[in-house]
Amino acid sequence: MLRYRHAVRLIQSRSYSAGAAGSSGGTGDEDKHPIRRTFRLLGNDMRKIKEFFVPKDPVSEDQGDRILTQSKFKFEGERTRDPTLPDEFQTHCDVLVIGGGGIGSSIAYWLKEKARDGLNVVVVEKDDTYAKAATRVSLGGLCQQFSLPENIQMSLFAADFLRNAREQFGNEVPLQFTPHGHLCLAGEEQAESLLRSSQLQNELGARNELLTADRLATRFPWLNTKGIAVGCHGLEKEGWFNSLALLSNFRRSASGYGAHFVSGEVVDFDFHSQTDISVVGDAGSDEGNYTGLDKAIIQLSDGTRRTCKFALCVIAAGASSGQVARLARIGVGPGMLQVPLPIDVRKRYLYAINTQAENAPGMAMPLTVDPSGTFIRRDGLGGNYICGHNSAEEDVGDKMAVDPQYFDEHIRPTLATRVPSLGEANVVDSWAGLYEQNVYDENGIVGAHPYYHNLYVATGFSGHGIQQSLAVGRAISELIMDGQFRTIDLSRLSFDRLIVDQPMYELNNVLS
Repeated sequence: MLRYRHAVRLIQSRSYSAGAAGSSGGTGDEDKHPIRRTFRLLGNDMRKIKEFFVPKDPVSEDQGDRILTQSKFKFEGERTRDPTLPDEFQTHCDVLVIGGGGIGSSIAYWLKEKARDGLNVVVVEKDDTYAKAATRVSLGGLCQQFSLPENIQMSLFAADFLRNAREQFGNEVPLQFTPHGHLCLAGEEQAESLLRSSQLQNELGARNELLTADRLATRFPWLNTKGIAVGCHGLEKEGWFNSLALLSNFRRSASGYGAHFVSGEVVDFDFHSQTDISVVGDAGSDEGNYTGLDKAIIQLSDGTRRTCKFALCVIAAGASSGQVARLARIGVGPGMLQVPLPIDVRKRYLYAINTQAENAPGMAMPLTVDPSGTFIRRDGLGGNYICGHNSAEEDVGDKMAVDPQYFDEHIRPTLATRVPSLGEANVVDSWAGLYEQNVYDENGIVGAHPYYHNLYVATGFSGHGIQQSLAVGRAISELIMDGQFRTIDLSRLSFDRLIVDQPMYELNNVLS
């Protein structure tokens, strides 16, 4: 598969005029000398590349040789645009991000933090109220209790970032991080897997402990351990935060750095034949007959349609990612394009419940996950809790109403068994939202598409996307800016695994 250097491709897409840029270096016979002219043009090109990557913010003397764009967290510099002002529709851009939820907004945030004015980033979100978004029904869980190193490392990075959240985003929209950890329970069948996963997590830098049923009953007297063989309890770097606040900070910061957010829906693509590109290893691709993505057709909220020409495109549309991929002929084309993006829509219900029982779990209660998939955590003071269960419904349609029978049929029985004091709790509120499910291996798909030279994918996180949004956004920005992963190697999560049929199963699909 042919890959171009990202910087060169982006610079070429801007159609810089070397002759015009080089006209200031001299006149007359000196301009006509071929060697001098060649060096002058090369110098101008190198200057443009430098201006493209290096931010224009002045570096103070006490910063020494520190490079702002490579700083770990200290995102400094004045914001370049007021995000509250109206934004013009961008007919051309360097990077088009389809999807403005947690993942898409994080990608925009990291790109603009690195490139600032050097990169024109447009984010298209069809539901900017997020009424149906996964973020709306996220518990904001932060947990390292995964079985794959990549997922553990992404969550560890999120923990480090959120620890310094005020330095990153300021105090305007606090994330309300609550550091009470997770408690994942397992029966006899899942116990061995939980033991192996815990060992790996601690080797990679997490801190959790394994508790037998007797120790669980002693530590958490409100917990009924019937049918439980072991529990894994997070001691550090775990808890939960306000998911919508994180999303708000992504959007606010990205907009402040110059990203453009468009309220609309990508309804089609324009394609462009490029005879200078050939795809290696694709039996369905004829040499010299490559057709690539060129423009996105966007239907705005007022019903009008506009086109946006892009150099690079990222599909980060959550539950809509499969639909967007089909518009790009992924899953319906020849050769590599026969392999679909395996994203289906799932619905999640959340319930706010209240009880005044004296033996109910206290403020230090961890976010507890039952082997059945039911989860519950405290929600502030006054005997309030939030609980839910990931629905297996496949035909969700557009109906976002909460099934009035779902709580009594699927959640209350488990609560009454596992936390008896909550068996008679009152439901005081409920809401629903959609999240994407990777039906191939229930794990994220991150990286470049193997056929299109200018398309990236970041989707399929199957209910744990918000806690991985920070690391995934940074990872996609590294691929675009540097051409490779720089911090966490997510190569095994690429689209390629779908083609070679090598699933990356996540045994502990920790929700967020």
